Amino acid sequence: MKVVGLTGGIGSGKSTVAKMFKKLGIAVYISDDEAKLLMNKDELLKKRIIELLGEDSYVSDKLNRSYIANIVFNDASKLLRLNAIVHPVVANHFNEWKERQNGIYVIKEAAILFENEGYKHCDYTILVSAPTPVRIQRILKRDTTTKENIQSRMNNQWNDDKKIPLADFVIYNENIENTENQVYEIHKELSL
Repeated sequence: MKVVGLTGGIGSGKSTVAKMFKKLGIAVYISDDEAKLLMNKDELLKKRIIELLGEDSYVSDKLNRSYIANIVFNDASKLLRLNAIVHPVVANHFNEWKERQNGIYVIKEAAILFENEGYKHCDYTILVSAPTPVRIQRILKRDTTTKENIQSRMNNQWNDDKKIPLADFVIYNENIENTENQVYEIHKELSL
């Protein structure tokens, strides 16, 4: 079974694109969602996160996402160390999940697929791209945050100019109908 990596910067619309693939009957693994679940239930992972970031990483035994984000998006070394703890656990979980799927291919959605070299474990990659001002507006509508926080998170991801040469497919996500057409064309090609 082919593994297709799906990525894009924050606010690019990769979750919207993932839903479009689901509608086509493709199994989709959302790495960030699965990572959050694992960070809440895997006791060894919890222990290692607390060792790295402190007791406030969990409140009432639940992941304190805002506390963690505030640390790691302002300290690149802590972000790297957190990723080094979490990513191998998520990778193992994905492999177990993949074995239970049927179909020609599965989608693995991951925000930093290229940055952490996860693309090397994919047969194909899809990059979802959108102009920065569009991305910022989407995030401001969706999240309670500031432009400064958004920019801080964007600064921790590669820009599209660096990702495009590594992608097998690029979806330009500004118009939903056009995006759906691009998804369908890629799906046809991947289904051959």
